[in-house]
Amino acid sequence: MGVSDKIILSASRRTDIPAFYMSWFMDGIRQGCFEVVNPYNRKISRVPAGVERVHSIVFWSKDFGPFLDGRYGEDLRARGYHLFFNFTVNSEDTLLEPQIPPLAARLDQLASLGARFGPEVINWRFDPICFYTRAPGDRADNFKDFERIAAAAGRLGIKRCVTSFRDDYAKVRKRTAAIPGFSFHDPPLEEKAACCLAMQRTLNTRAIRLQTCCEKEVLAVLPPGVGIAQGSCVSADLLMTLFGGEVSRKRDTGQRVAAGCGCHVSRDIGSYDRHPCRHNCLFCYANPVGDRSP
Repeated sequence: MGVSDKIILSASRRTDIPAFYMSWFMDGIRQGCFEVVNPYNRKISRVPAGVERVHSIVFWSKDFGPFLDGRYGEDLRARGYHLFFNFTVNSEDTLLEPQIPPLAARLDQLASLGARFGPEVINWRFDPICFYTRAPGDRADNFKDFERIAAAAGRLGIKRCVTSFRDDYAKVRKRTAAIPGFSFHDPPLEEKAACCLAMQRTLNTRAIRLQTCCEKEVLAVLPPGVGIAQGSCVSADLLMTLFGGEVSRKRDTGQRVAAGCGCHVSRDIGSYDRHPCRHNCLFCYANPVGDRSP
């Protein structure tokens, strides 16, 4: 086996493992593999988890509190694993994200991650951008704390902010139909582009670069040379720069490549049904505990 045969573990796009399932994750690490159910055909595959097969682990979360409190990162690093973090920190909005910690606590977590593992291994995700109404004519969005979060990230030395606009899913429409007067709003491309430009102006003062996730159409209407790039939440190039070694640079065709996903191939070890998310976010495409619709 050559070093190029090593894999990137993604933990996980399908649920929040650092917040809820680190005991399960560490069991897989100790056993040397994870059993993963394909969400489409239900086939079970075995994903290697030994340090000799894993180039790096990319953690995704909205709440790294349990991960930090349990010192799981220190344990994994002592075992020889390289760690990278996609930390979603959005504005405080208990309607959209009812079960995540207060913003001040999440910013403390961001600072702790940076202090323990370095700001260079952190992507700050402000995701998704949401426009909605609570009542007719009452238009709102989730930008109100963006400058506060950007200031905190800039002080920590974080250099990348990844964003996208809310996507429309049937299960989300069903979920929101039960809220009187509430509806999501999808703005035109020109308005989305203006949002990105305003975000970039704020981020420029903090030396943070804005990247988009699956927003090919928005990028296409931005003025040339503005410095907003296609994002890659799992970037083989960045992970090799950070940690050395070799890993596949193939595009992850299981993601939304046509929409502008720039991720390289990884092995996601989460499960929608075995690991339901307890954050219960209103816009979520997965299966929150309070919404087990298929």
